[in-house]
Amino acid sequence: MKQLFSLVIIAAMFSACHNGADKAAAEQAARQKTIDSLNAVVAKQKVIDSMNLVKAKNEKTVTHVVEKNTMTNTSAQPANTTAETPKKKGWSHTAKGAVVGAATGAATGAIINSKNRGQGAVIGTLIGAGVGAGTGLIVDKSVKKKKKKAQQAAASQQTNQ
Repeated sequence: MKQLFSLVIIAAMFSACHNGADKAAAEQAARQKTIDSLNAVVAKQKVIDSMNLVKAKNEKTVTHVVEKNTMTNTSAQPANTTAETPKKKGWSHTAKGAVVGAATGAATGAIINSKNRGQGAVIGTLIGAGVGAGTGLIVDKSVKKKKKKAQQAAASQQTNQ
């Protein structure tokens, strides 16, 4: 009887330990999936930023060449100019921050609140979106301030010349 009782206890211990390991592995996999998705978003944003940088450099080169042609063109014919396309307005830092914060908050909330994942995801989404939007707003204001300073510096240089 003692041997049977000991076997039951040992079997219960192994099955209890096994369930905890599966749960921990599932939580770790969820965390890794969240990290991977955030890394993918960052990588996509880097590609977009580099493409925008190349586009801006190309536009500056075309503008410089057109200006140079108009200065050297002394004939009566009009200079060849290219029509500038209006610059597309992208997402603001506030909007980007809100989206990234909401996604991160949802994943984190679902992981933390293991008893009720839906409720955790909703709460995490709200908190993450708020924090992300706040951070993005701060970045937007600093970018706007830098642009304003650059415009003032350019205007003062033009008046000095």
